[in-house]
Amino acid sequence: MEDYLKYKDYLGSVEFSADDGVLHGKIIGINDLVTYEGTSVVELRSEFEDAVEDYLQMCVDLEKEPNKFFKGVFNVRTSNETHRDLVIIAEKKKMKLNELVNKAFDFLVKNEDKVLN
Repeated sequence: MEDYLKYKDYLGSVEFSADDGVLHGKIIGINDLVTYEGTSVVELRSEFEDAVEDYLQMCVDLEKEPNKFFKGVFNVRTSNETHRDLVIIAEKKKMKLNELVNKAFDFLVKNEDKVLN
């Protein structure tokens, strides 16, 4: 079961508010906050698709890039032991730590469903 919506290469979150009985979410991976809501899955999906279309049209109208820019640089926090183990693996393989971590990231991206079940 997927807990997100897909439309035109965009993903949308799916959340439930018990207080008001409404499903809601936001478009993931864009520069702006675009939300949608519905009282059923069918309505939520339709509202998500409408939100994507409206957002893309707004970006055209404003001559703005819709997708979020990622620099490819971020900090990862881990335990001292894991950091040490990664450095040792990198050394044994005659690699830089950054190269080893990127290989692990590539493996995760290609095998997301196998790794994160």
